[in-house]
Amino acid sequence: MDKQIYITEEEREKCQKVADAFAELYDMADIAVVDVGRYGFVVLKYYMPPHGFEEDATFTDSKALFEGLWQEWLDMKLYFMAKGTSLMETGYKGVFESLSKEKQS
Repeated sequence: MDKQIYITEEEREKCQKVADAFAELYDMADIAVVDVGRYGFVVLKYYMPPHGFEEDATFTDSKALFEGLWQEWLDMKLYFMAKGTSLMETGYKGVFESLSKEKQS
């Protein structure tokens, strides 16, 4: 049986660049991005001992990986801005809308 390749070498290199670009995110949250070779990249989220990660997603497209990590980064930034304030009740959308137009852009 032939081993099937799920990600091209070119796309794998692009995904690695995306994963490297979001290093700040991994320090902010329980998130890890792992290169799993021919299968692509796996994003592991929300580590809960002793069971492991609560969520995982596999990516073989660098654009999709970027979009997923960008959303996580934005959500974490909004969370830290609102933490301990009444803005937490408005959710991420409410926190985002409370920012100045300059910060939103």
